[in-house]
Amino acid sequence: MHNGGRWGGGVKVVPDATAGAALQLPRLVAGPGPANALPCPFSLAAMDALYSGGVLFAEMLQAGPPWLERFWLSVTFLADPKCIFIIFFPLAYFLDRKVGVAVLWSGLVSEWLNIVAKWLLFGERPFWWVYESGLSSKEEVLLRQFPVSCETGPGSPSGHCMITGAALWPIVTALTALASRHSTSRLVKLTPFTVYFLLLLAVGLSRIFILAHFPHQVLGGIVAGAALGWMLEACVPAERKLSFYLATSLALLLSATGLHWSMVALGVDIDWSIHLATKWCLNPEWIRVDTRPFASLCRDTASAAGLGLATHSSLYTQLRHERPGWKQRAVGAGLALAALQGLNNVGQPENIVLWYGLNFLKYASFPWVVVALVPWLVRSLPLTQTRPHFE
Repeated sequence: MHNGGRWGGGVKVVPDATAGAALQLPRLVAGPGPANALPCPFSLAAMDALYSGGVLFAEMLQAGPPWLERFWLSVTFLADPKCIFIIFFPLAYFLDRKVGVAVLWSGLVSEWLNIVAKWLLFGERPFWWVYESGLSSKEEVLLRQFPVSCETGPGSPSGHCMITGAALWPIVTALTALASRHSTSRLVKLTPFTVYFLLLLAVGLSRIFILAHFPHQVLGGIVAGAALGWMLEACVPAERKLSFYLATSLALLLSATGLHWSMVALGVDIDWSIHLATKWCLNPEWIRVDTRPFASLCRDTASAAGLGLATHSSLYTQLRHERPGWKQRAVGAGLALAALQGLNNVGQPENIVLWYGLNFLKYASFPWVVVALVPWLVRSLPLTQTRPHFE
């Protein structure tokens, strides 16, 4: 097993000697889950096989060539659900406005559904299951945690696979339609979806590699993401009233919190995964608030409200019928990416209430920056002598 290096601007991967890498793994032992969880539809033996087999597969991935480590970490970073809001949404929007809105909408709806699914399915995560299973192992294996391993929500289904799969679907279908218009080759037409599924496969493997998910969880995420992308594509709101977006934001918030407190009232320890993640993460600094389910919910409700405010702003009204040229689109995409990255990097307060409040304001402002502010700025710059076309 090779020692970890550095990745992503100095993020230090835990070396074997300090990561407690030799983990005693029980073979064919079911993880504990929440003590008061709802009965699992699978037999205990089936869950034993899924968990132990997943751990063995993760061990195999981590034993691979050292250069693959950086690749897996890069893939899992790019597939982080927040990248849908700060990277893929602005890029898609300046490629095509309708596609951009579809990416944002599919991302926030699928993330909300992922939160609910995780609360109901009680999925374990490998980085704590190998400890919590509690029995002596028959043999010793080497596994490592990484700074991105210690997510605090339940593990099933994989959010990286499910949310990314749903949000990228509109981009893939748009590229497929574009390829069909310019080529009669079947290979060319199938290329976007081939790349799409290979990407999701790579995302799933990266999540197994860092001990965030078991194989069956990433498979479920891939299937759910593709299915949601296909279903949500026809349900993207276009030119809806502001009240629709605000009502959607409120409905997402109230329904999720209602489910949360209903489960608490039934005696379910809804925060069991947070306790286990905090208990077994090898470095307390790797526990991040933004991996909690309510952080994702905050992002989704803010984005839904922000999209409505953006599409009903005076700046957007001035530009809604214009079709900027490719040069203006490229400049707009660059400015939007820089602006959202800057906003995303604004320091968060330690007080949890203030943290959620600022996080909400951030994500509510992102759609306005992309849809209204940046296009208005680009239009004001002397980028080209060609005037924008009008629809």
